[in-house]
Amino acid sequence: MLRYRLTVYVYFYAQPLDYCLVSSWPSRATLDVLVLSYLPHQLGFADVKSHDYKSGDVISHVSLGLLTSCCYSLGEEVEVSGGDYNTFSVSNFKYPETRLRPFDLRYIRVDLPPWFSSMSVMLESSVDIDAKNVAKIPRSALPLLCFRSGSPPLPDVSSTSLKGLVLGSLSNLSSEEFKDIQNVEKCYPMQKNITVKLTNEQISSGVWYLGLFNGLGAIRTQSKMILRGTSYSFNANIRVEGCTASTMWGQYCNQTVDTLLCAQSDSYNLTEKFSNSEMNNKTTENMVSCRNSFDAPCLGNNEIKVYSLEVAGIAEQLTIMAVNVSFNMTPSNNTVNVNGTNIICFARHGAFPSATLHDYSVDIYKGPLIVRFPMVGRWYITIAPVNLSNTGIRVCYSVEWEILECPIGKAGPNCTWERYSLQTVIRRGTFLFESNYIPDSGEVPSDSADFPLEPLLSNSSLGGEPDNTWTYFVMDIPDGAAGGNIHIQLTSDTQIKYEIYAKFGGLPSLESWDYYYINKTKSSSGSMFFQLYNSTEEKVDFYILYAREGNWGFGIKHVNTSSTETGMSISLERCPKRCSNHGQCKYAFDASGLTSYSFCFCDRNHGGFDCSIELVTHQGHIWQSITLIASNAAAIFPAYWALRQKAFAEWVLFTSSGISSGLYHACDVGTWCALSYNVLQFMDFWLSFMAVVSTFVYLTTINEAFKRTIHTVVAILTALMAITKATRSFNIILVILIGTVGLLIGWLVELASKYRSFSFSFGLCTNILDRRQTLIQWLHKLFKTILRQFRWGFMLAGFTALVMAGMSWKLESSETYWIWHSVWHVTIYMSSFFFLCAKVVKTDSEDQQPVQVNYELTRQDSIPRGE
Repeated sequence: MLRYRLTVYVYFYAQPLDYCLVSSWPSRATLDVLVLSYLPHQLGFADVKSHDYKSGDVISHVSLGLLTSCCYSLGEEVEVSGGDYNTFSVSNFKYPETRLRPFDLRYIRVDLPPWFSSMSVMLESSVDIDAKNVAKIPRSALPLLCFRSGSPPLPDVSSTSLKGLVLGSLSNLSSEEFKDIQNVEKCYPMQKNITVKLTNEQISSGVWYLGLFNGLGAIRTQSKMILRGTSYSFNANIRVEGCTASTMWGQYCNQTVDTLLCAQSDSYNLTEKFSNSEMNNKTTENMVSCRNSFDAPCLGNNEIKVYSLEVAGIAEQLTIMAVNVSFNMTPSNNTVNVNGTNIICFARHGAFPSATLHDYSVDIYKGPLIVRFPMVGRWYITIAPVNLSNTGIRVCYSVEWEILECPIGKAGPNCTWERYSLQTVIRRGTFLFESNYIPDSGEVPSDSADFPLEPLLSNSSLGGEPDNTWTYFVMDIPDGAAGGNIHIQLTSDTQIKYEIYAKFGGLPSLESWDYYYINKTKSSSGSMFFQLYNSTEEKVDFYILYAREGNWGFGIKHVNTSSTETGMSISLERCPKRCSNHGQCKYAFDASGLTSYSFCFCDRNHGGFDCSIELVTHQGHIWQSITLIASNAAAIFPAYWALRQKAFAEWVLFTSSGISSGLYHACDVGTWCALSYNVLQFMDFWLSFMAVVSTFVYLTTINEAFKRTIHTVVAILTALMAITKATRSFNIILVILIGTVGLLIGWLVELASKYRSFSFSFGLCTNILDRRQTLIQWLHKLFKTILRQFRWGFMLAGFTALVMAGMSWKLESSETYWIWHSVWHVTIYMSSFFFLCAKVVKTDSEDQQPVQVNYELTRQDSIPRGE
């Protein structure tokens, strides 16, 4: 019998779900309906039902509690005759073939729910890189695959993610590299085939982003006159699997996880058990302490026990302790030696902890595990006894834990510091998700972009240390806004003595932070995604780039007494520094369409993620502009010769081509735009294509009626080429091919008109020898005609200039475009000039046949008649 699995997912709060429609599977099959409900502070299974359904049936009255819409996916066909299936397919997305041009990028968002077991990534691409040549490829041409947790990767900002680029290293990650990929952005060279599987033992749940880049560097965001480089295509298949039971964990969901839960009635004061003053001197009215309600486990040497614990909100401290520790031994062992025994506790946020991958570790046999300001979300705890002297000894224990939460608006070890929730104020008429954040305290006007800092500061200090007073601000980045940037500013009339610390998912401290700023010389400016701008002693200005969506905590460490007046502003902006006034801020969406990200489209002279890097100086820009515009003066030569030969159509064409090209490049370099950019670009390419083809047609001697026909056909073809992908390199070959075809057609028409009698006389020849002799004479006459029709010195010069034009077109790049394209202007116009000069123009007297006159001799009488 076949069984299919229907998974119902929950995303937001809404009305209860009444039904899901079954469709698009075989006529009848057994269906496992796995219903996942999202309740406050807990995510698990609400109902599992198995029934027989057929296509078109309705699954009604699915009890889900608070739920959104019915979002389901049908899993793969599985056999249920035997075996235990612990995993199911959460999502399986296939991204179609996508082509990345030079300096293009694509982002792919992957959502990993807390119950996920693994994420499989399969990429196929047209990239063909030799492992030995990876280090030799310039970064501007290197295709990369980057990973980042929480927000899109941005390898242009820092070279940290590009260290140690080795082909094939993604499939053979070590434990330390897995730790790096979890905490920071990591990039790998693209390959023809990439297959990698990341499990819940290696990475944490949440949102992950994959970034595919075709070249990096400051010139990636520079607006370019033309793109030259290698493109590559890729397609991707990303599959996420999850555990069917919330109590199972691991890659194959075969590791039991006990959930640490307790009711308020079960709580008590855990700190009474410890003599540590750091734990005793706390406000306990908002403290929840619990112990596990199940039987105390007994573990042998190197055996492990895994627990999960949910931190629902902003907490000050998480404490894990082993109590009632005892040692059990087998009957064959009558002595117990516990000297050197350790009960190691590993803790990790969002993922399975181990000896090599963990956030915190301590020997809880000797003291508790204390995590200050733990991150919000699910924590996993692994307990493993080690160094048991006897293999028959087992250690038994009970787990007790404590979560300290301060009242609303308070923070710190004694809940005496101030904590403010920042209210989101959407900006009007700006980009998506742009907003200001102000304290929700009623003391700051809602229409204000900044707020005074001193009235909000805490007035107490810890342990009598006047320089260890903190004030906290908490803000939320909405889902889908991970491509935005957090902008923080402090301004004052005097020297600013505040220190700023930022942390995602919790409150920062001196021991735990993601970014910080102390002064101009001490900050996170060397780290990834932190950008400092024009900060002085009286001003602090920095961005957190591509901030992760979720809760952010900011801590202001300050002196208790201060008479300064400091203004502070916190905002979410799309592009840093508005692209430094050297570009346009644009936004796009990732491949899933769930996340918007912003980027700067810089002008011709600047680059970098914020357009702050000057790639072309002002003097260099002037020289480039003059060269690109003035080089079109070479069109004077073919235009003059066409006018001299009274070829007025060619004269108009070359003159218009030179003028339109000069106007287009004047607009392209930012000097002056006579018309819109698209119109000027079309006119430039179209008239250039027409000028090249008309040169070939001019070399024929057919009458004007045939020439007009050829020009009409060519005008239509070149206009289509100019309006669709005008800048592709293949157009040059195509234009020369069209011109050659036009030249051949003209010659064929000319031959047909001049030697039409040849075919007739040739056909009447019955003697083979006469036929051969006639053919030889005809070819000899044709060869002499071709030799007399052209000046071969000019013809050779024209072909040489045409080859040079093709070479300059091929050598064009983003950096050297202005040089080689100026050479292209000169060589392509000079080649037309030489070809025009190569044609021998016959006069009328040369074309006229001698007039045959019949002379008749008449006798003239010389004797006068009248005499």
